[in-house]
Amino acid sequence: MKLEVIMKYVFMFIDSVFGFIALFVLTKVLGKTHMSQLTPFDFISAVVLGELVGTALFDKNSGITEIAFLVLIWGGMLYIVEIITMKFKGTRSFLEGRPSILIHNGNIIFEELKRNRVDIDQLQHMLRNKDVFSVQEVEYAILETNGQLSILKKAPYQTPNKKDLNVYPDPVFLPSTIISDGEIIHDTLREKNLTEEWLYQELQRQNFSNVEDVLYAEYTENKKLYVQPYVEQAKRDDSD
Repeated sequence: MKLEVIMKYVFMFIDSVFGFIALFVLTKVLGKTHMSQLTPFDFISAVVLGELVGTALFDKNSGITEIAFLVLIWGGMLYIVEIITMKFKGTRSFLEGRPSILIHNGNIIFEELKRNRVDIDQLQHMLRNKDVFSVQEVEYAILETNGQLSILKKAPYQTPNKKDLNVYPDPVFLPSTIISDGEIIHDTLREKNLTEEWLYQELQRQNFSNVEDVLYAEYTENKKLYVQPYVEQAKRDDSD
């Protein structure tokens, strides 16, 4: 009896690991853009796929073969849909949906709100998520296929850029983490052609004697090393 119980849990463990690996491989095959641009259909598909695998895991008559079959069939259909939308542009609006213009030339399009089942309160909520607190500031608002709202503000409310201000733009460099949780990231040092001696000198210039005292340090070319020490709690105002 004990052997049967042990074997039962062993098979459950094997099925669970296989299901996990199968879903992981499926997400890699579908790609990152598929996950980041999750449409309502994609969301429902993910829920159904998870339910199918979960049911197979707890079904006594199901094993690795059944789980693999479910993942292969459902994942294959999702992959075919992705291929169709890539090869045939005419199918994209039907299979993926198309964006809806909720605000056009500063005017709210009620028919589009009604068609997408969006009321004024929901529209205002989505606008506030974009740091827009008045509809009057919006020239265009587009509801994307993944449910996110993209907006284009009216000219007086747009943030001026360096080109508008006739300022010569500086080159942009990607920041890199040099120290994390009191430990030096040696791979980053080698990648940036930096040495530990240079790092210790920079830390001493900012009154840090030990790397262990540094929570986070960020290196950006042509800029001073940014160093963040450990802080136990926020500083209180002198009036407190």
